[in-house]
Amino acid sequence: MDSTRRTLLATGAAAAAMAAAPAAFAQAAEKADGAVLFYEKGDVRIHYQEAGSGFPLLIIPGGGQNSTIAWAANNAPFNATGEFSNEYRCITADLRNATSGQSTGPLEIDRPWDSYTDDQLGLMDHLGIERFMVLGFCIGGPFIWNLVKRAPDRIVAAVVSQPVGFRKEIPNLAYDGYMKGWAPELTKQRPDITMETVDRFLQSMYGGSRADFVHSVSRDVVRSCQAPVLVMPDDSPPHPYVIAMESAMLAPKSEVSLYPWKDTKEKIPLAVRQVRTFLRAYRPATA
Repeated sequence: MDSTRRTLLATGAAAAAMAAAPAAFAQAAEKADGAVLFYEKGDVRIHYQEAGSGFPLLIIPGGGQNSTIAWAANNAPFNATGEFSNEYRCITADLRNATSGQSTGPLEIDRPWDSYTDDQLGLMDHLGIERFMVLGFCIGGPFIWNLVKRAPDRIVAAVVSQPVGFRKEIPNLAYDGYMKGWAPELTKQRPDITMETVDRFLQSMYGGSRADFVHSVSRDVVRSCQAPVLVMPDDSPPHPYVIAMESAMLAPKSEVSLYPWKDTKEKIPLAVRQVRTFLRAYRPATA
């Protein structure tokens, strides 16, 4: 049988099976080939992906308000899913309203950080996951601290990599950057959202009392964290070293990575080995 005929027969068989099988079969196929999966709750729709098996590891991509699965795969200092899916069930998602992603939902002006945390915890509930580890890049740092605040009993251990924080030399860095970049594109894609609404949302998310630490929580929250945390400092305008180190000093079960760890390609594998050792040290014996 030639290869063309085999391909046609295989394709036909697959189509017939899909026509007869329940929706669960289609979902299993999506998981197997990396196709698009969604979690929906009310007017929120979150695009997510899974890879690997084992104890759950939530991976929060960087990229700020444009945090996406693609960023985690292509722009992070290391591809966490690629590195850890041989040991963990890796779950990652597009952030709600990331303009280059597929997740959508309202801008909740009065609870910006909590609205995103709702999505993260809701996705884990959707997947039947109670306790999990979490690794977050960039904006993932503040998200991790809010997860610790909201669901302390669910977070087994956390890796906070190149975390976002307040830089006193450039106090309006986040607000100004997102109003110039993210806001115009979002309002273009979503005619129901105005620039005035985005302005209020970003002021609530990054301004006022939030503008002196990690944005999402107070120092008391970090000080009360009982989960082991590995902090991987950076020192670029949106990722201030001083805030990363302050959070490490406050968290009672924190560790700090090699620094600098991403200034050369040669150092990154060493940093990844430290992350792997940290996760293995705190991974429960059974899922």
